[in-house]
Amino acid sequence: MRVLLSVLFVTILASCAPTPRQDTDIVVIGDSVMAWNRSDGRDIGSVIAAELQRPVLSRANFGAQVRAGNGASLLRLGIPDQLPEGPWNWVVMNGGANDLGFSCGCTRCAGEIEALISPDGQVGAIPDLISRAQAQGARVLWLGYYRAPETRSFEGCRPGLVEIERRIARLAATRAGVFFLDAEDVLDPPLPEHFDRDRTHPSVLGSSLIGAAVADLIKRRG
Repeated sequence: MRVLLSVLFVTILASCAPTPRQDTDIVVIGDSVMAWNRSDGRDIGSVIAAELQRPVLSRANFGAQVRAGNGASLLRLGIPDQLPEGPWNWVVMNGGANDLGFSCGCTRCAGEIEALISPDGQVGAIPDLISRAQAQGARVLWLGYYRAPETRSFEGCRPGLVEIERRIARLAATRAGVFFLDAEDVLDPPLPEHFDRDRTHPSVLGSSLIGAAVADLIKRRG
């Protein structure tokens, strides 16, 4: 099972500045789950870099959506817009919660889910993004959400996100070089120390645990 997670924040202008390109290796894109704890240098991307001792460029942003409109794209709130030109060895990505929350209010979201990814996992904005990363030579790791039982954020989104991630896992099972990691297998909902004060986003410990799990998968796959 996965989670209804995401972003409740408007992106600050500083986060919209272009990000300098680093050495070719790993890039992280997605929403606030990826970006949380960045001000302390302890976000998921920073943990991956520390665990692997490899350069990681994180462009994840608060409020980001897979299917963002033109205005959101200008603020770098389109997750596909976060992906720089490669080549990259790995692209670590997440997303979908803001799409459901902002486009359909987490209810009657069948059309939005279909636009994100078809039942067989082969068609939609998410497969398109994964294919684009693979075309740059990258292996792709999609990070699923975790369950945050005490949150009231985007209430009602969980069933839709579970379905989206079921489809992504189906895609990963049928395409070489694509991997699905469920953060729900990493964080333990009964442990409040895994969550920040908003009870939605990961605490520093939560980001550390997730980042370490991502790093471990990358290390095992080379």
